[in-house]
Amino acid sequence: MHLLWNRLIHRARVVLALLAAGFSLGSVAGVPTEVTDFGTNPGQLRMFRYLPDGLRRPAPLVVVLHGCNQTAVPYAEASGWMRYADRWGFALLMPEQQADNNSSLCFNWFEPEDTARDRGEALSIRQMIVRMQADHPIDPQKIQVTGLSAGGAMAAVLLATYPEVFAGGAILAGVPYGCASGLFSALWCQWVGRDWEPAAWGEAVRRATGAAGPLERRRPRVSIWHGEADWVVDPDNARELLEQWTQVLGIDQTPASEKTVNGALHRVYQDAADVSWVETYTIPGMGHGAPIAPGTAEDACGQAADYLLPVGICASYHIGRFWGLNAP
Repeated sequence: MHLLWNRLIHRARVVLALLAAGFSLGSVAGVPTEVTDFGTNPGQLRMFRYLPDGLRRPAPLVVVLHGCNQTAVPYAEASGWMRYADRWGFALLMPEQQADNNSSLCFNWFEPEDTARDRGEALSIRQMIVRMQADHPIDPQKIQVTGLSAGGAMAAVLLATYPEVFAGGAILAGVPYGCASGLFSALWCQWVGRDWEPAAWGEAVRRATGAAGPLERRRPRVSIWHGEADWVVDPDNARELLEQWTQVLGIDQTPASEKTVNGALHRVYQDAADVSWVETYTIPGMGHGAPIAPGTAEDACGQAADYLLPVGICASYHIGRFWGLNAP
């Protein structure tokens, strides 16, 4: 504890010294910083990044998307992603919504002008990734995206519109891509859900790129999380997300394995070669939010807050392992 405290004091002194000398925080490892120049930014989002002191070369990149009534850096910290960035040496990109775009700070996952390839908020986030790749040694084969609620739905948007970019995605309390085309339909998708056939869900994703090529070049591994008592986003959306991505990836909708992990029901879906492409976690009794498990153990993470729920399982840890981020 004494060594950790000394390290924190040293880091604070470094940051203050650089600020006093007129340096930008963008060059300081281990400090979340804002980047203001990353392209045309048609979605008018803010960009934050986090580079741990032990950043790998080349480094995996995780794009972390906050939920409604949240902001980028506090969500990334409270959900455990900064902890595992420090531990496993990957970079974080943290887009942030602005109140001028959405008064509840939700990503506009339901607006056609923000959810099409090379348009709106989706393009802004793609431009942030390009900036990260220009500035830092990012491994292009290890870029992932995760999000909660509206951020989870926007993660699904990015997987659908830029499948060639992402090696993995994680959708927490989210909605399938293509479910909504405006505010009213978004509310319907959240509260009631849509029971489409898997082929229809898959076609929505294939239409997103305008061609099948990007999906053939990159197949993202998808992790889906939902609480059974979610009162904001109907839990049936998790089933529709499963149908969407198993159909897109061409794998069986029958789980290859099923077990209980820290009280959550975990199912894994594989291809004919026994490679795991989709997983689902269903958390009994959990409402709307991201699962966390505060503590000091390897698989513990998080700080309880609105929509960050201490239910005994750390989603960030298990998602990171599913993507292989813990591997050297």
